[in-house]
Amino acid sequence: MKQVMSRMTLSVLAVLLVMSTFVPAASSNSERELELAELFGSYELSSDEEVTVIVEMDEPSLVEAKQTGKSQTRGNLERVRNNVKADVHNAAPDSEVNREYDYVFSGFSLTLPQNKIAALLNVDGVKAVYPDVEYQVDAMNFEEIDSESFSPAMMDSAPFIGSNDAWEEGFTGEGVTVAIIDTGTDYTHPDLAHAFDDYKGWDFVDNNDDPQETPPGDPRGGSTNHGTHVAGTVAANGQIKGVAPDATLLAYRVLGPGGSGSTENVVAGIERAVQDGADVMNLSLGNTLNNPDWATSIALDWAMAEGVVAVTSNGNSGPNKWTVGSPGTSREAISVGATQLPYNVFNSKISTSEGVEYPSAKVMGFPNEDELLALNEGEYEFVYVGLGYPADFEEKDLEGKIALISRGDFAFVDKAANAKNAGAVGAIIYNNVAGEHADVPGMAVPTIKTTLADGQKLLAELEAGNNTVSFDIEFDKEVGETVADFSSRGPVTLTWMIKPDVSAPGVNITSTIPTHNSDNPHGYGAFQGTSMAAPHVAGAAALLLEKNPDWSVDNVKAALMNTAEDLIDPTTGKSYPHNTQGAGSIRVVAALTTETLVTPGSHSFGKFVKEEGRQVEKQKFEITNLTNERKRYSIDVEFHDPEAADGIKVNTSNNLQVQPGKTQNVNMNVQVDTSNLEPGYYEATITLTHGEEEVIEVPAILFVGEPDYPRVTGAFMGKEADSSYYVGSYLPGGAEVIEYDIYVFNPDGTIGGFVDTIGSFENVQAPIHEFNWDGTVQNGINLPNGQWVLGVYVEKAGVTEYRAYLVTKN
Repeated sequence: MKQVMSRMTLSVLAVLLVMSTFVPAASSNSERELELAELFGSYELSSDEEVTVIVEMDEPSLVEAKQTGKSQTRGNLERVRNNVKADVHNAAPDSEVNREYDYVFSGFSLTLPQNKIAALLNVDGVKAVYPDVEYQVDAMNFEEIDSESFSPAMMDSAPFIGSNDAWEEGFTGEGVTVAIIDTGTDYTHPDLAHAFDDYKGWDFVDNNDDPQETPPGDPRGGSTNHGTHVAGTVAANGQIKGVAPDATLLAYRVLGPGGSGSTENVVAGIERAVQDGADVMNLSLGNTLNNPDWATSIALDWAMAEGVVAVTSNGNSGPNKWTVGSPGTSREAISVGATQLPYNVFNSKISTSEGVEYPSAKVMGFPNEDELLALNEGEYEFVYVGLGYPADFEEKDLEGKIALISRGDFAFVDKAANAKNAGAVGAIIYNNVAGEHADVPGMAVPTIKTTLADGQKLLAELEAGNNTVSFDIEFDKEVGETVADFSSRGPVTLTWMIKPDVSAPGVNITSTIPTHNSDNPHGYGAFQGTSMAAPHVAGAAALLLEKNPDWSVDNVKAALMNTAEDLIDPTTGKSYPHNTQGAGSIRVVAALTTETLVTPGSHSFGKFVKEEGRQVEKQKFEITNLTNERKRYSIDVEFHDPEAADGIKVNTSNNLQVQPGKTQNVNMNVQVDTSNLEPGYYEATITLTHGEEEVIEVPAILFVGEPDYPRVTGAFMGKEADSSYYVGSYLPGGAEVIEYDIYVFNPDGTIGGFVDTIGSFENVQAPIHEFNWDGTVQNGINLPNGQWVLGVYVEKAGVTEYRAYLVTKN
């Protein structure tokens, strides 16, 4: 038991196909895999501590059945679910059902002791069991804007993506309903009240029809404002305007006090929004699990199939690749990364006493340019405040002075905020290790950064009594729209898709917040995060649906992706990778006026694993000509890595003619010789051109090798002539580590205790592994003949897998 559990913690996604009850087939001796449901997540299966899980059933949901041509009714699904629930209760008597799902997800949420989870896996009708993971708002660095400082011009991100131009063309989101699945929404806010009808939505935290934000003083946790901020970006229409100011809103409170919630409420919110008639839904929430098959992502995929445009944040765990989290991993939903609007770069110098230089001094961040340049106007006393905790400012006079702060322990923005609260007009933050630290836009006070060495010089100056500093700050250049460092990157595991799909502004976004004060209801604040980027896209989707009410979700997604603006990384001068920016930053008017749709908006060529010779695959995508004229398109596929030319060839039509208003397939013949390529993924761009004006670039990706390995496809045990035994497994991709465990197989068809590890090996080659075993286990005891469970553990490239097989020792 302990041995298996230690392995479970090796991977965020643990597919556990051992340690469960099961009923064997009538045929017995055969090296067959046990038929068990899948278990996702990490658990302490020996513990009696209660947890909540999400149970997915084999029986399809109403939407899945509808979309796959199967017959299904709510009554039948309820009957099947009741039977499964009864069997679950028999297998785990201490379990309790919390929520039930039938529309876009088939199953229920269940609370039970962890040591009973394995018993669920052999219940007839159970397809999978998922953890009830915690979801958090994907937002950072909140700053409330007081009434004296607020200006409607602060909401500059909607005009940047072209929303105001769309309004002038008559598209404001009127007649389109957008669901905000979040912390609730202050529907009384003067900028939002117009968007709500009598029915406001639903509160899944308190289970009532009042989806208001958590107010201050709630004994369960902190007050919230996130959902109101998101709603304002979509549809505010007052002192500020959202992207779709005339859209209708519905609010679903699935994240409670403190801005956190769980899968069971998020899935329930998705179901309710679809059934309530939402046209678009926004989920600015997430976790760090990079997997497409968690319950929330499945629900979103079926919501899209039902015709609801689902928009979700990509996560704030960047800048490394593979950091996208569920539900941004959804196959179908539009996942959104965050960008920073164009900004000006300034050079800076600081001076203390003559002869002391600080060559590393650079502008780190500032609230606005006026405050930054105001530092040039005089000489300031600077005061050392350690790490910049609030306590570090106590009994120190910082009024009108500069705070000298060390990097470490907590966020830069909080250090600057603490300096502002203490009365400082600026800050200098020096590194606590060698090298330079990051720029951080939107700091509460103008902030200069230095290296550790220059910070130590400043401390030495203070020690010598030289406690004044002056600044020389000058404009250097403008930087265009850039991807925020915190924005999570793809690709997605298992589906090997590019994520995000698109990007949108998400840094220092001003929008509505609740005040919970009827005498002063106009609350505004600034957040940053992919939470702030997603509602820009949800609002843009509303504008597209107003103009094109008959469009499918795929058309909306394609229009946004096909017309997105390619973003250039200022550090390299080249385009950001696809898995950083998606198709690019959305541009509303271009999407509204596009004449061609390419679906899907990005393309994964998939995995190519053949080790010798060429592997050839036939693939396709679609082009839709939206005009009344016949169009001819030229098509080109170019991989970004020059080495890809040694092993990848994509052949397609050089010219394709599409009739007016028609859709046509583009067939591709993909040839890959993996022997000439390093394992990994290769990004490409599929470019379609019509004439000189119309150019559509489709992000693409191709994987070489098996990124989802290890994969165990079977196991076996047999007797040699000399009374030894051969034991082995089928491993198409080989393994870095493989171990073979023996478990008891009880007469009643259940798995008993762990017996022993009979083999452990490293760097095993594909496709078959085999070893000799003397038939003994711990302390040289001869394992009796009969049926046993052989558990095979495999590890490769950071991915683990454990599968169980019924074998016979003769």
